[in-house]
Amino acid sequence: MNNQDPIADMLTRIRNANRVGRKVVLIPRSKICNGIAHVLKEEGYIEEFDVVDDGRQGQLRVKLKYSMSGEKVIHELDRQSKPGRRIYRAVDDLPKVLNGMGIAVVSTSKGVMSDRKARQENVGGELLCTVS
Repeated sequence: MNNQDPIADMLTRIRNANRVGRKVVLIPRSKICNGIAHVLKEEGYIEEFDVVDDGRQGQLRVKLKYSMSGEKVIHELDRQSKPGRRIYRAVDDLPKVLNGMGIAVVSTSKGVMSDRKARQENVGGELLCTVS
């Protein structure tokens, strides 16, 4: 099946698996999804991810993270920039999600990174999604 928006598909799969309490979710692999998964792992929203070879494009196996009491680490996952309406932000205009408690995932010329790292690198880019 041809997927027009792999980022929205990835976020929806994570959101749905998180809602029902699944530990692992499989996502079709792409460079941008790989970058988003790397940012989520770096920021502590998922435990780990790895690439599963299926003979075609491959899949990302994402292990979701829960607290000791079973509470979800990811509370909200929102897509910002869409194929019909791209949203670009300069480094000064990057949003602070929940006053710094959440993150914004940004696609920059230096790769996919969180808003904190984009501020450190002093680069702006396309605002992909926000996580809290």
